[in-house]
Amino acid sequence: MTDLHDEIEARFRAALRKAFGDEHAETDPLVRPSGDARFGDYQANVAMSLAKQVKQKPRDVAQKIVEALDAADLFSKVEIAGPGFVNLTLDAAALGRLAAAMHADERLGVPRAEPPQRVVVDYSSPNVAKEMHVGNLRSTIIGDAIARVLRFLGHETIGQNHLGDWGTQFGMLIQHLIESGTAERREIGDLNAFYQAAKRRFDEDDEFAERARRRVVALQSGDEETLALWRRFVELSKRHFDEAYERLDIDREHLEYRGESAYNDDLDAVVADLERAGQLEESEGALVVYPEGFKGRDGEPLPMIVRKRDGGYLYATTDLAAARYRLRTLHADRIIYVTDARQSQHFAMVFRTLRQAGWADDRVRLDHVPFGTILGKDRRPFKTRSGDTIRLADVIDEAEQRAYAIVNEKSSDLEEDEKRRVAHVIGVGALKYGDLSSERIKDYVFDWDRMLAFEGNTAPYLQNAYVRIRSIFRRAEAQGLDVPSAGPIVVGDDAERALVLKLLQFPQTVRSVGETLEPHRLCNYLYDLASAYHVFYERCPVLTASDDATRASRLRISDLTARTLRTGLGLLGIGTVERM
Repeated sequence: MTDLHDEIEARFRAALRKAFGDEHAETDPLVRPSGDARFGDYQANVAMSLAKQVKQKPRDVAQKIVEALDAADLFSKVEIAGPGFVNLTLDAAALGRLAAAMHADERLGVPRAEPPQRVVVDYSSPNVAKEMHVGNLRSTIIGDAIARVLRFLGHETIGQNHLGDWGTQFGMLIQHLIESGTAERREIGDLNAFYQAAKRRFDEDDEFAERARRRVVALQSGDEETLALWRRFVELSKRHFDEAYERLDIDREHLEYRGESAYNDDLDAVVADLERAGQLEESEGALVVYPEGFKGRDGEPLPMIVRKRDGGYLYATTDLAAARYRLRTLHADRIIYVTDARQSQHFAMVFRTLRQAGWADDRVRLDHVPFGTILGKDRRPFKTRSGDTIRLADVIDEAEQRAYAIVNEKSSDLEEDEKRRVAHVIGVGALKYGDLSSERIKDYVFDWDRMLAFEGNTAPYLQNAYVRIRSIFRRAEAQGLDVPSAGPIVVGDDAERALVLKLLQFPQTVRSVGETLEPHRLCNYLYDLASAYHVFYERCPVLTASDDATRASRLRISDLTARTLRTGLGLLGIGTVERM
């Protein structure tokens, strides 16, 4: 099918070519949905920006565009407003035709990207030998949603879980494992408790700390006993991670574990490549890169250390090695890093270095996706009352328990297994949507009551909207009514028109998320869609419509709305249920 936004843009570009010549045929017509139905369905605001180029008044430019515009079979009214806004009202028959095509399309009108790209998405990235905690939540949820959207758009998406699985802390952990008498049995038990016990010994026992440092040397030198115990930590940690991902409904099929240790053998080569590219300088015995445009507080160029004075490497070196692997081995067209906003400067410097060294040319897109902090109701970083970091497993437990209490109250007739399943979908959905519906760059307040509410912009509201629509079809079948799967859609009532217009904005919304990497855009769209359907349902009888043709059309609109809600939530990694 033809995407509505693309069709409007194509007609405006043809009008621009006709009115002002081929040199303006690719000018962005600045087409946007109207914010007020009184001013039409869409607006094109190109006249203001084009006026300076062609040295004419904006309103005169708008007039020439309108005169050249092909309005047939798409617009019922085209008007010029203000200094040169072009207001567009879509023809009802065109809306019905496009909605019917969207209903018949399994992809709901979302075109596949041409050409598709190979996109590497770096997200989640927990630390080995520690259980996942609430601080791992945002990267995991946001990264998973972005990867799902890009994959749906037709891109080959490779998830990279950049584990923190190497470093000096492993000397401490392995030495404690050996001395605690559990090394032969390779038993660790509670990861957090084990880590805390090892850290306490390291801080309080100087002799143990020295033995731990020697164990780091053994690890880095490839001592087999030490490496075997290190692998045990990695193996156990991955098992914990996989359990958390399964409970969060994270797409594990496309998320590959590749820790810092995977790049150990590449670090010398990274430094050598930087030297050949003329990027290395020595500073107080260390080797550094000076990315262009970065200055310290004193105004001097800001260095990025890639090898310490003692020959050791840093996170920056590993990140450069990872990027080098993704560019040269995975042949990425686009690399996306999903981390908290505190790392924004670090990644900006890494990206600048990749460009300066010639590893990433202009054809490769490099994106950092920063996000804010999860806050408690006191607007401080979300922690337990004692100030400890909250375990991710505990957060998921509470989400499911709170959702179960709601389901048990609202749907006591469901079988117990069904209650548990629905509670999982609602609880985890609420947890994820509470994050994704906020602008990711901002901090957000973690509030169970708000996230689990069945009113407002929440996952339960959207999931319940889906359930209500599906119940219409169950009632239709129970009444023996014909439920046609295909056919025309008629747009008459204003509420019907508003709903169909919102449905037709789905393809452009999904594409905008793929471009901006801002999942809240999709959340806001789905909330607006569910709200539009609520108005439609109140004003436009479906099963009791005045005639068979109207009922069939409204059933198709309802089915299209349900499928769009289910697909949109699925792109966010959130499930739906048929009954609630």
